[in-house]
Amino acid sequence: MEINWDLGPEEVGNNADPSQETKNLLGGFKVYKRRWFILSVVCMLNCSNAVIWLSFAPVANLTARYLGASLDQVNWLSLVYMVVAVPFCFVTTWMLDTLGLRISLILGSWLNMVGSGLRFLSILNSLPQSVRYFPLLMGGQTLCALAQTLIIFSPTKLAALWFPQHQRATANMIASMCKSGICWWGSQNQRGCWLGLGGRPPSPPSASAESSNSEPFLQGIKLLLMNRAYMILLLCMGSGIAVFTCFSTVLDQILCVKGYSDEFAGICGALFILFGVVGAAFLGFYVDRSKKFIEATKLGMSLCALACIGFAVVSQLRDQKAAVAVLCSLFGFFGFSLYPVAMELSVESSYPVGEASSSGLLFISGQIQSIIYMVILQALTKPIADSPFSTCGTGGSQGLSWRVPVLVMAGLWSVGTCCFVLFFHTEYRRLRAEADAIITTETEPGRSQSTRET
Repeated sequence: MEINWDLGPEEVGNNADPSQETKNLLGGFKVYKRRWFILSVVCMLNCSNAVIWLSFAPVANLTARYLGASLDQVNWLSLVYMVVAVPFCFVTTWMLDTLGLRISLILGSWLNMVGSGLRFLSILNSLPQSVRYFPLLMGGQTLCALAQTLIIFSPTKLAALWFPQHQRATANMIASMCKSGICWWGSQNQRGCWLGLGGRPPSPPSASAESSNSEPFLQGIKLLLMNRAYMILLLCMGSGIAVFTCFSTVLDQILCVKGYSDEFAGICGALFILFGVVGAAFLGFYVDRSKKFIEATKLGMSLCALACIGFAVVSQLRDQKAAVAVLCSLFGFFGFSLYPVAMELSVESSYPVGEASSSGLLFISGQIQSIIYMVILQALTKPIADSPFSTCGTGGSQGLSWRVPVLVMAGLWSVGTCCFVLFFHTEYRRLRAEADAIITTETEPGRSQSTRET
């Protein structure tokens, strides 16, 4: 019997779980070209949410002056993302693993669009002073923070459901790193609101996708909490996420007191993100082919710790623009690249628990630690009696020293790295399950394990 491998998914059948006989006839597992379109939508959703989240951090002092708010209030425009994430992430991980991608992404894009609208209204002079500026702006930020909890866990789920084994880390990297990019978020939000995204392909791309979510949600959470390797990853990588969040939030405040301008702080933030995306691209392609998730993560965390220590020292010196810019670039290059690999590693160490549950709990750990770290770092700042070189303006940080907080931040990253390097060991459960499936299907007459693209 001759099979036409160019058949579209509609001709294959629209059932979410095709029969074994159908998969046998089609030569095993299949991937669909429209996976790249769905990936592009997830990328834009992540991108727009990132722009909203950190849009005020590079100009915190200017924002405080314009809004008539304190720097602590401006920092809460970023921190609200962490506060909202902690209670709602459990709901959204359940939605992703139970209701699927389609409902979660469409709801997330609507929340993002409404929240962005409130942010726009907050600067209109026609509104009463009592609701204008900060209160309305915080309301918009809160809705966008809710949207993030629906969007942030989608890359691992998307990669598992739509992409074959040799493309999962790359797909996860692309979708995750778009959270760090710059994009035209308005058109993206509208596109995500109206598109009817596919939750699952008609036929799975790999053996693990066939049994995705084989564990009930609550049982999956219980298994995660009893998994020693996963818990080490949860605490150590959560600490890394927290340090990165704090760094992104207070970079401008750290540099301005030493005489560096807001424009230079913005350039450093851009280099931090740009080199992070480049690093993630290289590492994503590498681990997709080598499957050395553990080795790549341990080496990346170690090099990132060195960059963080270097930044903690050099940022307290004046007239060191080149060194500060280089260290911000290296910090991003080694640090940002860890996020998508760590998310894949969380799935590998906890399979067959649902992908959204394993990556979601890891993200929640990062958000909880981010709140704690920000409170600690802000409490460790000290007033400076005289700061003649400060460019912080009148927003309230003109006389605050960040020397101790940045050293503590470097110490926290270093401790987390040491614990991870020394104590984290695990088998790749998902890859092993897929290898076992290959052995099984090769013994079945009439079935091929090849992955076809339609």
